[in-house]
Amino acid sequence: MAGRNAKKKEQDLGKMQRSPLATPTDLGSAATKDVSAAMNAILADVFALYLKTKNFHWHMSGPHFRDYHLLLDEQGEQIFAMTDPMAERARKIGGATVRSIGDISRRQRLLDNDAEYVDPKDMLAELREDNKSLTLAMREVHDTCDEYGDVATASLLEVWIDETERRTWFLFEATRGSPGQND
Repeated sequence: MAGRNAKKKEQDLGKMQRSPLATPTDLGSAATKDVSAAMNAILADVFALYLKTKNFHWHMSGPHFRDYHLLLDEQGEQIFAMTDPMAERARKIGGATVRSIGDISRRQRLLDNDAEYVDPKDMLAELREDNKSLTLAMREVHDTCDEYGDVATASLLEVWIDETERRTWFLFEATRGSPGQND
């Protein structure tokens, strides 16, 4: 009898592991599909931006090393802090989320930088442009959320847009030339 119960439990567990995710949500299937896909693209970009920020943090050099090194460390922490809530948001509305580095690399739109050496000002300028691109992409996802009435995802995006704009501003100010000169 005990062996039969164990076998039944094992069969039930096997069925559960093969069943599709079916998280309950009041959003329709189109909203779940579109919003979770958009959030996964953003999440892939966030992971790419995180790794590039840390890459530049690790390879920073020059007379402003300490300031830039600390700036990029702070920004990297902020970027990484976005990843778990983004992935969980896709799951909360009934979607799936990224599964691996390979999955991220297939979805990301921000380019990697594997150069042996990058000038510190070029590092900051590249990160500035990547943050600007991320802001634009998040605004587009916000529009998608608005179309479906997904106020929770839209609200999270608003906070992340504000944080990303702040990073862009700091990077802009760090890369300006002489006083009064705008790049």
